[in-house]
Parts: sequence; C-alpha cells; structure tokens
Amino acid sequence: MTSVSEICAAAPMIPVIVIKRLEDAVPLAKALVEGGLPVLEITLRTPVALDAIRAIKDACPDAIVGAGTLRGAADVEATIEAGSVFGVSPGSPAELIAAVKRANLPFLPGSATPTEAMELADQGFEVLKFFPAEAAGGVAMLKSMASPLPDVKFCPTGGVSLDNARNYLALPNVVTVGGSWVAPDKLVEAGDFAAITKLAKEAVAALKG
Repeated sequence: MTSVSEICAAAPMIPVIVIKRLEDAVPLAKALVEGGLPVLEITLRTPVALDAIRAIKDACPDAIVGAGTLRGAADVEATIEAGSVFGVSPGSPAELIAAVKRANLPFLPGSATPTEAMELADQGFEVLKFFPAEAAGGVAMLKSMASPLPDVKFCPTGGVSLDNARNYLALPNVVTVGGSWVAPDKLVEAGDFAAITKLAKEAVAALKG
C-alpha cells in the first residue's frame, strides 16, 4: 500500500483508535483485522500511542497502521519512526502540510470547507478527511461539493456511526469513512476483544452490502 487511495480502498471504514493501555494495542488490532478492518488509525492522543504503533507493526503484519491527530512536524517524524505507513489530521496547518510533503508520507489532511478542499486538492492530496463530518454539514455538505469538485474525494470522520455510514458511502466523493464505534472504550477496558471482532464483522457486512 503506497498511496492514500489504495489504503482507503482496503476497507469500507477506518477504525479511529485511542489506546490508553499499551497492553490493549495488539489484541485490539488483531480483533479488528480478524473482523475485516485492516486499516487502523492510532490517534496520538495518549502517552502510549507511538509505542502502540510499534507493537502493532511487530505483531500484526496484516494491519495497515497509521497515526491520527498529527498536529506538527514533530508528530510526522515521530510517527514515521514508529512505523506508521500513513497519517491523518483533523486540520491542515501550513507547517504540518510542509512536513508531510518533505517526508512523502501518505496523508489524509483535515478539511471542513470547499476552500480548504480546493487548496488541498491543488497541492496534490488524493483523499481528504472531512472533519468534523456531522458538525460540518454531514452528508448534505459532501453531496453539495460533489458536483463542483468532482475530483476531490473524502473520508468523513466525526459523528459517523453504523446508522449513518452507508449514507456517506453512497456518495460518489466518499471512498471510506472513519469511526470509533467498532472499538468502544468499555469493550477495550473489559478485554472483550471477541465482541470487537463481532462489531467489525457487522460493520463490514453492513457497509459492503
């Protein structure tokens, strides 16, 4: 997997994961991959996030591991060193975009408006993270952008759930969605990874059907 388009095409959704305990990282990743969701976004929101990426890379060869919540050049360097093959950000500040380009990291930059989408597309980004999806206008907003910006593709994230994900995926400018519903904190904390595999399988069946 070398491009964002290829990564996004690997599954109908990308689990957005917050790892609070390092020991949960590998069993959670294995549960999601077993459920049919190999593309994993490990958010850099906890002290163990980078170690979690390293552990998953070592133990789960079938996982396509990326880092989310990148905010600056230091995050780009750290996540590449940890083994991430792609990055995701809620926004697209100039310093971050410059760092991503220097590193040649496959990247989903955050975009919430037509202007941001146009600017990022002009810079060569193949797929954008539409965030926060529901708060930024949801399906209606993306539907409105499809005609004037037919070449711009999106991965909506933020408020996306099993209930509305198919509405997003039905749009011509949506290639996959991001969501956290397949890995709820209560199941991770309880160590119920079998239940997480079940949620992942249900998501794949529903979103591909």
